[in-house]
Amino acid sequence: MLGAETPFPRPRREAWPELVEDPSPPGSGAEDSAGQGIAATTSSSSSSSSSSSMAQRWGEGEERRGAPPLDRDPPRGGEAAGGEEEPLLRGIFQIGKRSCDVVLSARQLRWSPIQPESRGGHSNMNVPCKEESVEMKDIFSVKLKRRRFAGQKKGGMLLGITVFVCLKKENKLKDSAISFNNLSEDHCHSWFRCLKEILNGFPNRPKSLKVFVNPNSHKREATHVYYEQVAPLFKLADIKTDVTVTEYEGHALSLLKECELHAFDGVVCVGGDGSTSEIAHGLLLRAQMDAGRDTDYILSPVKAPLPLGIIPAGSTNVLAHTLHGINHAVTATLHIIMGHIQPVDICTFSSPSKLLRFGFSAMFGFGARTLALAEKHRWMPSNQRRDFAVIKTLASLKPEECELSFLPLKNSLQGSQENVTTKKERLKKSDSKVQWHTTQDYFLNVSIMAIPCLCSMAPRGLAPNTRLNNGSMALIVVRNTSRAEFIKHLKRYASVKNQFNFPFVETYAVQEVKVQPRTEIGYDTEENVYLHATSAEGNYPWNIDGDLMEGASEVHVRVHPQLINLYGVSIDELDDSKAMCTCL
Repeated sequence: MLGAETPFPRPRREAWPELVEDPSPPGSGAEDSAGQGIAATTSSSSSSSSSSSMAQRWGEGEERRGAPPLDRDPPRGGEAAGGEEEPLLRGIFQIGKRSCDVVLSARQLRWSPIQPESRGGHSNMNVPCKEESVEMKDIFSVKLKRRRFAGQKKGGMLLGITVFVCLKKENKLKDSAISFNNLSEDHCHSWFRCLKEILNGFPNRPKSLKVFVNPNSHKREATHVYYEQVAPLFKLADIKTDVTVTEYEGHALSLLKECELHAFDGVVCVGGDGSTSEIAHGLLLRAQMDAGRDTDYILSPVKAPLPLGIIPAGSTNVLAHTLHGINHAVTATLHIIMGHIQPVDICTFSSPSKLLRFGFSAMFGFGARTLALAEKHRWMPSNQRRDFAVIKTLASLKPEECELSFLPLKNSLQGSQENVTTKKERLKKSDSKVQWHTTQDYFLNVSIMAIPCLCSMAPRGLAPNTRLNNGSMALIVVRNTSRAEFIKHLKRYASVKNQFNFPFVETYAVQEVKVQPRTEIGYDTEENVYLHATSAEGNYPWNIDGDLMEGASEVHVRVHPQLINLYGVSIDELDDSKAMCTCL
């Protein structure tokens, strides 16, 4: 409890068992129990734990009284002498086993131990006093801490305030709790209301989310991941959720075309790359419908109305790994809670007559045939299915003959700070100057990627020199070669060596690509060659974000700068993306 220096009176012990409703006025916010029994919260030290257990512990028995959000920036104190920010509140709390002087400003919460007095009545200045602090932008929740009996869900003795902080270690985020103990009801409620007001003022932090869970992704663990790791954190952050567990392929797409999206601040996908790509496609289709655009053929699509959050629960999780730098559900959840918004480029895949799909990356040839074979063996475990498909496709490796046309990106800017207007103007100018390049040959694989595509098997990325929003695509062409040389190329993705340093591999930074496969129609004995013609009816498999699509005879791919917002960070901010190549 508080030391002798605290001005707050200790309540009488006989008042502890009284189970009464909290007398604080409406709008004071959520209140939580620190445990289910009296002995559950005898320790008042600062603590941090795993996200699921902590969120469940503090989420039980909460009372939401709806503190109104602010439509403005967090309140800012004036500048005090010496350039420091003027404090909004100052008081005494017990943190751990020490009484501390705590100061709250709009940007920071800081505290330092109160100096003990010497026998002469003077403060002992020789005792070291270390000030600690946490930035307000790193706090995502605040709760009133109460002591309750086992089974008690409301009321209880107020012990203080607990703030929940988002901590970062390399690319991984985790939640931590700091308890500020004080037995004064008025004191704690005034601090609680001020902290809530500051937190509600931060932009981009969602209050309501539409969540799609794919129960069939990877090892059928998406439902467990969401309810055990993600949902407790959403509840802790006072985020309302509307959860749909999808029942069939295309279920999320059909719901996104009809549901009232204006009621939500964002959309979340719990699943793999295929599920995420489907929802991104649905969000963008909905945006075109709301704008009155023709969805059969879209030349200049409008931006998606809501940001998309990706909780990795698939087998590869390329999209989540690229956004977060790590395959970690709690990290992805905290990026959503903290409102970390990242604009991302996306592509349209169209036939000559209609739009086929929105997507972030695609492969034609080896990558698509491997996925098509894996989809036919869904009954196998995911890792075995992937290895089987790769080995089987390599055993029957054959090139695809096609005509490849692309529009290079002249004077491509590698930085990600260029705004959308500048990029669009640059693309318009380049259209009149840059000529289409066309080649017809046998190709083992053609990759078209608007994002770097990081994953555990390619830690530097399938397209390491691409960025999330630099307004270009990476075109990676692998011409026909021997099986041994092609395998060497594939192995390079998992190493630090340049996977493109082969004579049969070519890379380009482009803004548009056309892929037109060719089919054999007969053999000319006089010329001793095969005759070819474009197949108007033939369909060819494409691997778009890990989802199999039967493409038309000709597919036209265009990149659209920053067309969708995703919850995450820029690739330039990721600590493990320091390795670079100069292949493009």
